[in-house]
Amino acid sequence: MEDLAQIKTFARHLANISADVIKTYFRSNIKVEFKQDKSPVTIADKKAEEIMREQIMKEFPDHGITGEEFGNYKEEAEYKWTLDPIDGTKSFICGVLSFGTLIALLKDGEPILGVINHPILDEFLIGDNNKALINDKLSYVRKCEQLSDAILLTTDHLNIEKYRNLKCFEALIKKVKLYRQWGDCYGYYLLATGYADVMIDLILSVWDTMALIPIIKGAGGIITDYHGDNPVQGDSIIAAASGIHQQVVEILNKR
Repeated sequence: MEDLAQIKTFARHLANISADVIKTYFRSNIKVEFKQDKSPVTIADKKAEEIMREQIMKEFPDHGITGEEFGNYKEEAEYKWTLDPIDGTKSFICGVLSFGTLIALLKDGEPILGVINHPILDEFLIGDNNKALINDKLSYVRKCEQLSDAILLTTDHLNIEKYRNLKCFEALIKKVKLYRQWGDCYGYYLLATGYADVMIDLILSVWDTMALIPIIKGAGGIITDYHGDNPVQGDSIIAAASGIHQQVVEILNKR
């Protein structure tokens, strides 16, 4: 395949062209539709994914694509992109700035590159499992050895009881310094740039998770599913500073 540096340049191009689309619709009077799973979608989600898919098919016709809005293309390809054009559509609809675009490239099912792009904040975060960059500067998960010093984030508190053990999560909340719902991809951005220490999602889809893995690993953090296993095969995420990740997993899965 092409040099990884060229792929990173192309990923930034995808982020830029999707951002141009999204900015056009942000805080405008657009129609909100609801998918079969009751999650919202807008023309901004659809148009942003469409333009990224078109560019990938043009530049890398042998690559596959998995997108939230338009499904799979060449599922068996060696290299496959996963796209979430607007991660945090509810925030986007409400005019909140924290939504973002997730872009990942997988080789044989393993994510080798991930992007979180915040169009309105103009923050471009990219990771390749070895390092992470925020607007071209190295980015790191900050050191945290004690839960009592930790900032804990999640996307939706209501999902805890719906999908996991609420008592265990509440036990974790009591041990940390601060708990907030600064979630979706923004929570992982805060972790990877040194402003939070734990980010947890109780339930996720493949287009949500793949971009996060190379970023958190590249920034020096640990990322697993809810049980501490490989996040590539999981349906959830625990991402944290290396000094506290195992503690978090154990508390959340205590029987």
